[in-house]
Order: sequence, then C-alpha cells, then structure tokens
Amino acid sequence: QVQLQESGGGSVQAGGSLRLSCTVAGINASRLCVGWFRQAPGKEREAVAAAYAFARSNYYRDSVKGRFTISQDNAKNILYLQMNKMIPEDTAIYTCAADLRPCGLYTDFVRYWGQGTQVTVSS
Repeated sequence: QVQLQESGGGSVQAGGSLRLSCTVAGINASRLCVGWFRQAPGKEREAVAAAYAFARSNYYRDSVKGRFTISQDNAKNILYLQMNKMIPEDTAIYTCAADLRPCGLYTDFVRYWGQGTQVTVSS
C-alpha cells in the first residue's frame, strides 16, 4: 500500500522558516517525479515545486524561487520542502505528491497524494 505522510507544518511569522517532510512508503520515490502542492482558502491548488532525482531536474513556482528548496533523502525515502523568508501569501495547505506526469509544475496526472499539512504565516 502506498502512503505519503506530511509533517512539519505549523505557524510562523513573516520572514521565518519551516521545513516540511513527506515520508513515502510503498514506492521508491527516487525513481519518480515528486512534488509539493499548496491550496490557499478560496484558491485553486497550485504546484509549488517538483523534482525528478533521476534526471536531476528541479522546478519551482516563480513566487517561491530563491526561497523554497525541494530535496529528497533517497535512503530514507523522504521528501522535503525547505521554506525560507516566508510571507503571508505562503499560507495554505501543503500536500506532497509522487508520480507526476509530465514532471513539472503543469502536470496532467498525479498518481499518489499525501493528506496535506497546514502552514500559516502571520504578518
């Protein structure tokens, strides 16, 4: 059974940092395109970052470039999203995903989803 479980969400003041983790079970995440999505209240879900370790390709939404970093611990099968210099507009539910096709921010298909974790940035 495939499971993706996020952790690390919470509240932070503007300018602060959080690191989200996504523990993956049942699949080898290093062989798939993986990503982080977010959905703010009243808005559509959007891709924040994606990565394909095999191709050494990373993708970032313009609004998070230079602030967020997606990474993987292949030995532990864990995905990370390091978020720095956070702003109130980053407030959303963040969800990890695996097997994005095509790989990138504008994917047509996502096979596996986590449950999501709330991130709140106060001004």
